[in-house]
Amino acid sequence: MSEERKQKQFMSYVIEQRTQEELAVADFLQQYAFRYHNSGFISSDPVQFPHRYHSKVDIEISAFLTAFLSFGARPQILKAAERLDAIMNRQPLQYVLSEKWKTDFYGEESFYRTISKNKMAQLFYWLYAIYNRYDSMEEALLGETDGIPMQRLCRLLGVSDKTPQKKLNMFLRWMIRRDSEVDFGIWENFSPCDLLIPLDTHVSEMAFRLGLTNTKSYTLNNAKAITRSLAKVFPEDPCMGDFALFGYGVNESKKEEGVS
Repeated sequence: MSEERKQKQFMSYVIEQRTQEELAVADFLQQYAFRYHNSGFISSDPVQFPHRYHSKVDIEISAFLTAFLSFGARPQILKAAERLDAIMNRQPLQYVLSEKWKTDFYGEESFYRTISKNKMAQLFYWLYAIYNRYDSMEEALLGETDGIPMQRLCRLLGVSDKTPQKKLNMFLRWMIRRDSEVDFGIWENFSPCDLLIPLDTHVSEMAFRLGLTNTKSYTLNNAKAITRSLAKVFPEDPCMGDFALFGYGVNESKKEEGVS
């Protein structure tokens, strides 16, 4: 057998093995996604708070603020979000427009971890400006004509779109993903295809273990790389993979703790 033919056979074998591995990972991701992508997910997740509301604007406000608090240990996130919901008297839009936040959130005292009361007041001021000018936050984003939803929201908020912006991407997932028992899909002018995975160190680690990325780095480029890999499995809805990575992480944690 000639060297050229041996080389071709070897390359064919490598491609076949790689394809089989990719198919196995795709099947694995689909199983985990469908296991965790259901209403049972809501009660233990911060998304439970916007699910308390029915009007579009109340959902937007609750989701935006809850997402902003979503870092750290989950039990502590839920406590902080519950406290915030009570302060707003479970009437998000009415509270924003009432300007009561000016006295409720004042000073450098911590509201939750590194977030001071003054920082919360800044968020409420931004929301106050949005809802005094627009009928919804989605309408405000439509006024930003260029870029994917994350880039538009970053411009509207005046923050960098060169970082992963996990909180904003989680909020956008909640607003845009459709046909979901968990996410709302109330922003009908934007496509789930344009979402980025809400990247944190946990998601990065799980994606790396599954070969969806070749780095664990917490960067925008890595968020894009993981999203592209997930789009091969969920072409119309790459952030469906967020549930798969969550489920995989839960399972791996149980293994490490020796829980069957």
